[in-house]
Amino acid sequence: MNEPQSLFGRLFGRPQQSGEPAPARHRGRVEADDVPHARTWMSWPASHSIWGRQLDGVQRDIALIARTVARFEPVTLCAADEYAAAEARALCGAAVEVTASIPTDDLWMRDSCAVFRRTPQGGLDAVGLNFNGWGRKQAHSRDAAVARGVATRVGLPFEAAAFVGEAGAIETDGDGTVMATESSLVNRNRNRGMSRDEVERAVLDAYGAERMIWVPGIKGRDITDDHIDVTSRFVRPGVVMVQMPPTRRSDVWARDAREQLAVLESSVDARGRRLRVIRVEGPERVRSRKADFVDSYLNFHLVNGAVITAQFGDVVKDEEARRTLAAAFPGREVVQLDVDRLMAGGGGIHCSTMQQPLP
Repeated sequence: MNEPQSLFGRLFGRPQQSGEPAPARHRGRVEADDVPHARTWMSWPASHSIWGRQLDGVQRDIALIARTVARFEPVTLCAADEYAAAEARALCGAAVEVTASIPTDDLWMRDSCAVFRRTPQGGLDAVGLNFNGWGRKQAHSRDAAVARGVATRVGLPFEAAAFVGEAGAIETDGDGTVMATESSLVNRNRNRGMSRDEVERAVLDAYGAERMIWVPGIKGRDITDDHIDVTSRFVRPGVVMVQMPPTRRSDVWARDAREQLAVLESSVDARGRRLRVIRVEGPERVRSRKADFVDSYLNFHLVNGAVITAQFGDVVKDEEARRTLAAAFPGREVVQLDVDRLMAGGGGIHCSTMQQPLP
């Protein structure tokens, strides 16, 4: 069986590098989302070919998220060109840094950005997950270069991972355990010719982790092939959250959530701990009628001092989710936003953000 790096070389050629390379034997570990942040990275939606008539509403939602995050930590927002950058500045305000020096195709920075790692020496480096438009489902020539561009801009060593994927597909506790859906990563549209074991070794290597928890997921029903960060999230080592659908729902996504719950309730992490699972009840009703609407409270973004999440107009469930998140992340303000236009596009707040830890 090929080792991950040699398999990567066979599939993609020499690994991309920017700045000083990160030696394989000294790779760091991707930290949990709750560590102190230097900034949040975001991207401005500007493509009518992608968003059509939804573009104005999605731009307003991204601007709202950026302004909200900027209350707690710096935000750097990438734009396709100077015209798009000016548009973003007008809607986001002076508190948000906007740059056209790292041009982007779309807004999903969680999936295109560099993933930051803490090195054994205590500094940071960055790894790129070789974004390919979720299996070549969307134009991505600029987004494919974002990870290296971000690492170069902040002056960090960079390397390409030995697999193709997106950070929204992988949850980490920062203590040796990661979890992901097979449907997204063990998929020929991303990692053709790689077995699950090979993908697992490559993910563990890139993230500096020791244990992988797989849930089956769903192929071909959304552009991501079912990213785990919509349904299941690490709260801290040994503790996960899973959003459960209303009992009346029996659609494919409801079955997927219940399957994720069953897997995680029986899982052990890298330190031998049986996972404690916190259930979060999803909304009974939402405002949107879009088929691709993401009704996830768990697609939240942790920032310095706060949890930024969604609300859906279901007063009871919105408040229950707020209280659950406040209890799970004590000392953080829970801010709930109406970002229905974004979530009707198939993703949410976590999907559109990427944290950069403090050096």
